[in-house]
Amino acid sequence: MKKILLVALSALTFASCQQKAESTSTGTDSTATAAVAPSSVDSLNQNGAVLNLTTDTYNFGKIKKGEVVSYAFKFKNTGRIPLIIKDAMATCGCTVPEPPKAPIQPGKENEIKVVFNSAGKPVGGIDKVVTVTSNALNSTVQLHMIGEITE
Repeated sequence: MKKILLVALSALTFASCQQKAESTSTGTDSTATAAVAPSSVDSLNQNGAVLNLTTDTYNFGKIKKGEVVSYAFKFKNTGRIPLIIKDAMATCGCTVPEPPKAPIQPGKENEIKVVFNSAGKPVGGIDKVVTVTSNALNSTVQLHMIGEITE
């Protein structure tokens, strides 16, 4: 039973680096979805930190296999205490997040830079996910870099 579970976990880990997503437009930000919608911020108990992203999805469009793409996901601490980013983890080694190390004071803005390297990736659509954990009331948010790799 343990061997089957180990094989299944290994297959799931491998598959996460091969995630596919349909590409929509070329080189544009998707601002339709944010980790904390403006209307829901009011309903949160703002005695804590709140990580309010400008956007949680970046569509880099079409890139050639082997190209490197980076994007800075901008956010603001709309809460009342300093925001501390505890961790930012990507689905695989091809995607590297660079979160700020210092606390973000209430009302201040900052960014999480994410670098995606398409070397060795298959041709087609991708959706690379970075999971950010913090001391915010919305303690876990996901950032997406989507696009298409071509020959």
